[in-house]
Amino acid sequence: MSGWPAGYDRCVFDVVDSTLAEAARMLPRLTGPTWILALEQTAARGRRGRAWATPRGNFAGTLIMRRLEEPGVAALRSFVTALALHRTFVEVTGRPEAFALKWPNDVLLNGGKVAGILLESSGEHLIIGIGVNLVHAPGAEVLEAGALKPMSLARDLGVDVAPEVFLDVLAREYASLDVQFTTHGFAPIRRAWLAHAAKLGEVITARTMREETVGTFEGIDESGNLILQTSQGSVSIAAADVFF
Repeated sequence: MSGWPAGYDRCVFDVVDSTLAEAARMLPRLTGPTWILALEQTAARGRRGRAWATPRGNFAGTLIMRRLEEPGVAALRSFVTALALHRTFVEVTGRPEAFALKWPNDVLLNGGKVAGILLESSGEHLIIGIGVNLVHAPGAEVLEAGALKPMSLARDLGVDVAPEVFLDVLAREYASLDVQFTTHGFAPIRRAWLAHAAKLGEVITARTMREETVGTFEGIDESGNLILQTSQGSVSIAAADVFF
């Protein structure tokens, strides 16, 4: 596999506040799906407004595209993106056994977090933010209680990958999976995601702002909801933080 995928544009910045913010600023002049890469971010954020450290050397990217599906279907692109990330990690490291996918939108390296995904909508557009610890991993002082240990490719696998190289592979993998998703729907994406899911068949904890659910991780349904088997029966969870 080689070459930049047809139909996708690319913008690379040395420093921006946030690729998500830059994507929003670029919306009025975009003509097609566009990847934005920043070699350094000064005001990055993750889920629920949490800070995401992105020093130089790490990957800070955003894909912005017109939302062609209903919001619930478009949200499933987080799984498309997670699969694309998994394939990219395998290609650049040659270590498939080292990586797993954590519901709803993280990638794990040897059990610790190496990448995260954030989806946002802006009018008729979908914005997919991606952060990857290529070189640096956040320190324990910035983690919330119970969070997985942050990992990086350079420190924990001894693999050095430039952000631009990572983007080239990721863009190709995403474009391939996008064709599958738009042609065949979520079912094949769901099967492939589950094949790499962390803690499938094991007891995990899902926490929301209001409650905590403990149960055996049975899978995800056709809407991407987490399915846990609990003492009260099967429970479907649309949004939560998962802890092992």
